[in-house]
Amino acid sequence: MNKKVNQKSKLGKKTTKIDVYSLKGEKVEQISLPSAIFGHEENKDLIAQSIRVYLSNQRKSKAKAKERGEISGSTKKIWRQKGTGRARHGDRYAPIFVGGGVTHGPRGDQNWRLSMPKKMKQKAFFSLLSSKAKKGKIIAVQELGKIEPKTKVAALFLQKVLQGKDPKVLVIASPGKAENVYRSFKNLPKVKIAFFDKLNTYQVLNSEWLVFEKEVLSLLEKQILKNGTK
Repeated sequence: MNKKVNQKSKLGKKTTKIDVYSLKGEKVEQISLPSAIFGHEENKDLIAQSIRVYLSNQRKSKAKAKERGEISGSTKKIWRQKGTGRARHGDRYAPIFVGGGVTHGPRGDQNWRLSMPKKMKQKAFFSLLSSKAKKGKIIAVQELGKIEPKTKVAALFLQKVLQGKDPKVLVIASPGKAENVYRSFKNLPKVKIAFFDKLNTYQVLNSEWLVFEKEVLSLLEKQILKNGTK
């Protein structure tokens, strides 16, 4: 019980303010971000480690070379044992022959997976979000899920709120209201779409601006309150 109260008091503290825009691209208000998520110091070493773990875990072992015993064909001795002046051999699938097996080639079973403690992973994530907030690279949008599902509308909206700039943008939406968001932004070349509950450090780092649906910030705060800062 006391732990829950402490979490509430921690989440109640506010920090950096961000601008909130309407779907017309007009600034309507400013809101404070919860310090439990956006109030951390930037830790570049931890962020780098988190990105390295994430990218390593995306790797797949596709390369596979056959060894001598895996090549199909005749196992007939290619020439007699003695009297030819050549080295003795069995079948033609020795690694020194063209079409033979491969020595020490890739086996297709390499394990690239790395692990990272959950606390460290979350700290890296919050550290990066905090850095974006302090640099003024986060904005929120009211009722983003109600945007007209047209690429032209989404492009015009971003042009207004980003003052004509064309950076890499990550739009963070709620899973239940993402259909219009997806249809609006999916064809913009520098825009990616993510759900708040699946958001990761790599996506945030790979984007210059973060565009949050305003309601998502409350959902994110509630999720941390419910699960605790892991």
